[in-house]
Amino acid sequence: MTPNSRRAANPGIRRQDSAQSRFPEPVLPDLFHSLRSSIHFRITGGGLLYIFAVLLVGFAAFRTGNNLLFLVFSALLAILLVSGFLSRLMLTGLELELLLPEHVWARTAAPARIRLRNLKRFTPSFSLELSGQPGAANSPPILTAPVYFPIIPGRTTVEASIEVTFPRRGRHRENVFLIATRFPFGFLRKTTTLALQRETIVYPALEPFPGAANLLAETASGEMEMPVRGPGKDFYRIRPYEPGDSARHIDWKISAHTGVHHIREFSRDEQAVVEVLLDRRTNAGESRLFESAVERCAFLISHLGAGDTKVFMRAQGFTYAAAEEDEFYVILRYLALVDPLIAVTSAVESESDFSASGVRVVFTSRPEEFRESGWSGACVAGADE
Repeated sequence: MTPNSRRAANPGIRRQDSAQSRFPEPVLPDLFHSLRSSIHFRITGGGLLYIFAVLLVGFAAFRTGNNLLFLVFSALLAILLVSGFLSRLMLTGLELELLLPEHVWARTAAPARIRLRNLKRFTPSFSLELSGQPGAANSPPILTAPVYFPIIPGRTTVEASIEVTFPRRGRHRENVFLIATRFPFGFLRKTTTLALQRETIVYPALEPFPGAANLLAETASGEMEMPVRGPGKDFYRIRPYEPGDSARHIDWKISAHTGVHHIREFSRDEQAVVEVLLDRRTNAGESRLFESAVERCAFLISHLGAGDTKVFMRAQGFTYAAAEEDEFYVILRYLALVDPLIAVTSAVESESDFSASGVRVVFTSRPEEFRESGWSGACVAGADE
């Protein structure tokens, strides 16, 4: 159950917020929307040269009083004003939709699709560039590479494939994108924002850590040989025949040699049970260690979910057993949203609460407490080890 696991991405189409304002449409809807939109602009290098040329011609016209220079000056000003109006019009009446896979992992590029819809009735939008904007606490934008749309006709939707990367696990409720254009002459670069109000649950990052291979080898074996009789592959013992035994288990060679029927028994193979404990207790200022423990726990759970291993997950306030794929995603969702317990001085979990036959793994930011309390039958994985 990695980002490219057995479940294919199944993005759901959800209508998002748009840059269009819901007002009664007047006679000139395009002009109305262009005046209502909140748009920022920046003068480009070409725009600065053009403005300098306009000022130079205007100075010469007023200095000399030449009518031809006044005519040229007026035309230059008109071009500048038309450029600003058209570039503003290109950014109005747009609606954005983001289609994500069903499962998204932190710091892992996820394939997605972006839909940009032009809601204007007649006016197309030219030369649009879609890019990401940093989120809260200056977190990196989820869209790392800009997407360019040369033209979107009126009442038309254009779709493009992109990759998004969420910087952290957890619940993401707002994703902000920037739409910019330099149409028509490149004098100004005008920008507006589109905020998509949707909730996305992002699972912890799946990144290998030191000792991950050994941990997987110990927990993902799939079967354990039990020293009791039952269906299996390994020889257990030979015993005399008893009423009710199946004839297909009779060892005919031993029976012929002794003159009494004997039964061949095999050891029983049982599916392994991996018991995982996530210790949420964390000292103040050590949230990084807790995040490392959560990511290592998610790494193990995701790999165990790709096989036939049963997992019994425990944490302070959470207990869950998983054997099917959907059940493993319940655990991963919990790990995506779990918070640390800061400055908690409660006692260490008792090892006797675990099954004697299961494989035990502990993820904690306080590994020394578990080792000092006598945890000898478990693999204690510290966040910094």
